[in-house]
Amino acid sequence: MRHQNLQSKDSKSQDINTGPELPADFRAQLPALANKTYFNYGGQGPLPSSSLEAITAAWRTIQELGPFSGAVWPFVEQTTSQLRQHLADWFGVPAHRLAFSENVTSGCVLPLWGLPWQAGDELLISDCEHPGVVAACRELAHRQGLVLTTLPVADLRGTAADTNEQVLQRLDRQLSPATRLVVLSHLLWNTGQVMPIAAVAGQLSSHPKHPWLLVDGAQSLGAIPIETAAAAADIYGCTGHKWCCGPEGLGAVALSERVVREARPTLIGWRSLSHEASGQSEFHTDSRRFEVATSCIPLCAGLEQSLHLLEAEGTAEERLALIQQRSGYLWQGLQANPRARTLLELPPPAGLVSFELSGEDPQRVVKRLGEQGIWLRSLDDPHCLRACTHITSTEAEIDQLLGALQAL
Repeated sequence: MRHQNLQSKDSKSQDINTGPELPADFRAQLPALANKTYFNYGGQGPLPSSSLEAITAAWRTIQELGPFSGAVWPFVEQTTSQLRQHLADWFGVPAHRLAFSENVTSGCVLPLWGLPWQAGDELLISDCEHPGVVAACRELAHRQGLVLTTLPVADLRGTAADTNEQVLQRLDRQLSPATRLVVLSHLLWNTGQVMPIAAVAGQLSSHPKHPWLLVDGAQSLGAIPIETAAAAADIYGCTGHKWCCGPEGLGAVALSERVVREARPTLIGWRSLSHEASGQSEFHTDSRRFEVATSCIPLCAGLEQSLHLLEAEGTAEERLALIQQRSGYLWQGLQANPRARTLLELPPPAGLVSFELSGEDPQRVVKRLGEQGIWLRSLDDPHCLRACTHITSTEAEIDQLLGALQAL
């Protein structure tokens, strides 16, 4: 069943087509898509076959040269340095401002906990942050005697211009003389709205205390251009296993010069040290002071390959246009379902499409669609369904999802 000709139930709907289909060779590298209809890119992207092969090849090389020998270290250094520079280019920052992490949470939390806090400092956290980051801020506040306040953004469902204006106005109202940190995701993981990170950073720079800005970029890297936002934030954490379709267990965080200068390492290991052979060594003077110890080097080769594959499909802006065409097609199809209500009033700015289905429990819907080989997820806050479209999503897959929802 095709849905592009269905009339919208909402006057704000518009004609959206999915554009040219992605060349078959990219999808052919994604074995995870061969036996299912997949809309969970915001949870984890499928790993391309060539990225898995790059991981295996790196592992084999490490075993042949080492695994622990003088011959293996140049290979390790080359592999990590190459990826660090590659990611730094995507982040729009110098390589010395980029640290590797296991995931977004560790990338954000390790420098966050090392900042010079004083009792009574306020943490202003948006009401759309991931539980992992929120829990870390709550525990930090408990230990340091800090105060948590809220920046409301969950109800912003309209145009980008209105959203940006509202965010800045609300930020101005919520800031106080004691505000020391603002936590705001770039692409909200629940509603799918994009936040004006660079403008927020600019507004914070005029505050007497110039609060630090921590940005959760879990849904951003590989989905939307991030250079301007990452360069403006003080802490901008990302992961490689979602929209980049890289392996799980590897991410990165971009840190501002002042965070590198002001924050102390919290979880410390030999990689934190400028001279790793001596426990008396000083810490690195760049972002590497927030790296800890032994990591899985072959994952770097896998993520490097995934980045190359994405770049082969166009610039970040060109890939976003494809993602928007597909998410817009899904959004428009949902307008034709009288039981569906999308959280956003307009086609999504990226690939996250969150919606409610009246009379249906989201977890039950996920289970029933999963039995048909269609995978999306439910969210608790707000209580809804979320489907993610990527450049690999096809019109036929979206039609299949829309038809299955109509049939419930």
